[in-house]
Amino acid sequence: MDGQIGIFCIICAMAAVTYATRCAPLLVLSGRTLPAPVIRFLSHVPAAVLAALAAPALLIQENHLQLGLENLTLWAGLAALALAIKTRGFFGPVALGMAIVAVGRLF
Repeated sequence: MDGQIGIFCIICAMAAVTYATRCAPLLVLSGRTLPAPVIRFLSHVPAAVLAALAAPALLIQENHLQLGLENLTLWAGLAALALAIKTRGFFGPVALGMAIVAVGRLF
């Protein structure tokens, strides 16, 4: 029974830390106007996070960096990126990337 209480306490502590890290900026910055350079900097955070999540998935296969022609996900990602830049859309690039991977794996 002690092990279950310990696990419960760990889960509660993790929840409290997660809540605090998300709530603190809202409480500290509410009612304040941020300087323009800070707003410009923060506007780049979503793209940086997306790139940090996508890059390993596109570039690493079987625990090795793969930049060659055999890396199907890299080519699908590059095609999706090109379409996203051209159309500024979301669904089209996702569908294109999925289609390229599906057709590539079929053949």
